[in-house]
Amino acid sequence: MDQVKGYVLSVNISEKQGEKKHAVGKAYLKAGYGIDIDAHSGSWHRQVSLLSLSSFEKMQALGATVGYGDFAENITVEGIDVFTLPLGTHIRIGEALLEVTQIGKECHNKGCTIKQQVGTCVMPLEGIFTRVLESGWVKTGDKVFLPGEENNPPIID
Repeated sequence: MDQVKGYVLSVNISEKQGEKKHAVGKAYLKAGYGIDIDAHSGSWHRQVSLLSLSSFEKMQALGATVGYGDFAENITVEGIDVFTLPLGTHIRIGEALLEVTQIGKECHNKGCTIKQQVGTCVMPLEGIFTRVLESGWVKTGDKVFLPGEENNPPIID
């Protein structure tokens, strides 16, 4: 039986690099490229970034005032800890199929604003990066599946 692993809480983009990401409700993920309107898209291994609600909750418990997109993640999800997924894992979100290509990333030289505020940041350990294998729309509220458990069914609203 198909099993939902999580849900999309927010889809976030920035039009220019260096700008804070903001929620857009939905976005088109293009195979081999990423979110077509995000400044960080391109033909490389870090096309779309994801972060879990549990990571936000860890930072909030430390006193950080953070919202979706504040960690520069493109897609914020609940119900699944994305940082536990091995490299190469396929994730179906909405109409798109993604592959995990990197877990974590180095902070900027002096650390991000969040790290400066509370002394640590979850993105270096818990944010993940993916490449888009199959194009499609992703929107807030979409289901998150892992292959083998859902056999990549079409999403029917």
